Amino acid sequence: TDCSSILGHERPLVIRVSFPACVVATVCLPLLGLITCVFISSIFHYEDSTSTHCQVPNYLPSISASISLSPECYIWRFCIGLHSAPRILVAFTYFKFYKTRFSSRCPESSLCCFNLAFSICENLGLLLLTYVSSSETYFVHKEGFVLFIVSSLIHMLITCRLWKTIKKYSLSPEDAKSHYWKVRFLLLNVSFCAFAVFFYWKHNMYCESGSKYSMSLIITIQSVRANNSASWRMILHSKTCQSCGQ
Repeated sequence: TDCSSILGHERPLVIRVSFPACVVATVCLPLLGLITCVFISSIFHYEDSTSTHCQVPNYLPSISASISLSPECYIWRFCIGLHSAPRILVAFTYFKFYKTRFSSRCPESSLCCFNLAFSICENLGLLLLTYVSSSETYFVHKEGFVLFIVSSLIHMLITCRLWKTIKKYSLSPEDAKSHYWKVRFLLLNVSFCAFAVFFYWKHNMYCESGSKYSMSLIITIQSVRANNSASWRMILHSKTCQSCGQ
């Protein structure tokens, strides 16, 4: 361990990082990356980022167009790369948490494995659609997009099912609140995806202006909201641990 001399005594060098701050930063990375990419595209690459195949204008650059340009693509990949690593760690942490809670319950124990699998698939889909742009290989980008959306919805559905059981046998008000918000986020995600499919259909069938941008914006909001419940749970848990330690 590295040591530093403080008032003549050798003490270990300790670097403290606020866990809630790390959680908030991880959740906000996609949103900050999106705002940065759209801003740069709007200023420097407006024509390229708002053009469509049917020659109708977009209000602002779509996400797919923004992250395929340079330097926006590198900013987006950097943010998503930093965002994805903690999410995978969180997936395994929740898997161990669920296994401890449902070690003697057969249906829920199996759902824990499916929950982990779909969480990893969600992250892989996000990485795939991020690092393979639509301008490079459209088919791979599209399949990554579908994998991300489908896995995200199934993962949240299984999560709500597991937390329903936890709430049933728990006396903690935080468990009930966590289940409440997870169900609300699931309903919001389903609604956002339905709107995104609607705008995608309008854009391809009628080439209406703004449809592609609206679809991309909805999907990004859905992605950010999907992580808020788990992050809020971690912040509350960290505060509880700090209080107990004191």
